[in-house]
Amino acid sequence: MNSVHHSPSRVGLIFMAFVLLWTSALADAPKNGAAADLVLQFETNRVCWQQFEVAEKLVKLQNTAVLEQLRPYLEDDDRHVRGNAAFVFAALGDDRGFGVIEGILKDRSDRPKGQYTGGNWSVPAQIASDRYYAVHLFGDLKDSRAVPILIPLLQDREVNWIVPWSLGEIGDKSAIPPLIQTLSDKSSDMRVLAIYALERLKAKEALPQLHLLTEDDERIHFDGSGTVADAAKKTIANLEALP
Repeated sequence: MNSVHHSPSRVGLIFMAFVLLWTSALADAPKNGAAADLVLQFETNRVCWQQFEVAEKLVKLQNTAVLEQLRPYLEDDDRHVRGNAAFVFAALGDDRGFGVIEGILKDRSDRPKGQYTGGNWSVPAQIASDRYYAVHLFGDLKDSRAVPILIPLLQDREVNWIVPWSLGEIGDKSAIPPLIQTLSDKSSDMRVLAIYALERLKAKEALPQLHLLTEDDERIHFDGSGTVADAAKKTIANLEALP
C-alpha cells in the first residue's frame, strides 16, 4: 500500500507560529520585567555610583529596548547622570553614548551645581568633577577608541590622576609608551599610578624604566602612603614572574 504524505494545513502552520511566538514572549517576560524595574531604579536613584551599578545591570540584560527610555538622560543637566546613561548606550553598541562621554570631557560650559564631593563648590570645580567622572566611565567601558582621547590627559592636572587607571582597564597596549613616559612625571603619585597601570597591562617592556625607580624614596599620598620605590619593586617582581 502506498504511503500518503500529508502536508501541514495553513491553519496548522499559523497555530505553530503562534505557539512559537507565545513561547518566546513568555521566555522574554522576566527579562522585560527586570529591564522595566531597572529603568525605574535608574530614574529614581541619581546618586552617581548607585545609579552606575544599576546601569551595569541594564547592560548585562543586553536589552536595547531600554535605550529609548534612557534617551532623555543623555541631555541631563547633571553630567554624572548623563554619563551613566551614556555608558549604557555605549556598552549596548549605540555610539551616541561614546560621543556623550567624550563631550563631557570637552565641555567647559557654565552649569548648575551637580554631584561634587570636594570642598567649596564652584563652576570650575564642578567641571573638573564632571570631566574626572567621564574619564572613569571610559575605563569602565573598556573601549579602545578612548585611548587616543585619554593619552593627552596624562598631562591634564584636572583629571590626570584617573587616566592611568582607565588606560589599564581598557587594556590596549598602545597606552604603554605614554605610561612609561609618565614614570618621569614630577608628581610621585602620578609615577605610582603609571606603575600600577603598566602592571595591569603586563608591560614587561617597562622593566628598564621601572628599575630606575627602585631608589625613588619620594612618598605618595594614597595606598597607605608608601614610596615610589616600594611600588616599583612590587611591580617589577610581578612582571618578572610573568611567563
